Amino acid sequence: MPATDDDGSTPAVGDDEVVHAVVNRLRRAQGQIGGAITMLESGRSCADVVTVLTASSKAVDRAAFQLIATSLRECIVASPQDSGAVTEQLQKLFMNLA
Repeated sequence: MPATDDDGSTPAVGDDEVVHAVVNRLRRAQGQIGGAITMLESGRSCADVVTVLTASSKAVDRAAFQLIATSLRECIVASPQDSGAVTEQLQKLFMNLA
């Protein structure tokens, strides 16, 4: 089972570089979604809007995968003796993205 904070919750991602990279991806996706909304409101073509939405979706997916990959590394290092529970938890996270 992954390490927990004093309150029993799973700790936040601790690697500042990962957090920075994920935040950048999410901000990019946020901008793309805002752009898609503007495009829809201004009557842009369906193909243009779908292209932007696809890019924003990929940005969000990649941010999630990056967090999961970091969590995998942290969980295995934090608790190598209980890798079955860690594997199950990470599989659930991956399946949420499917």
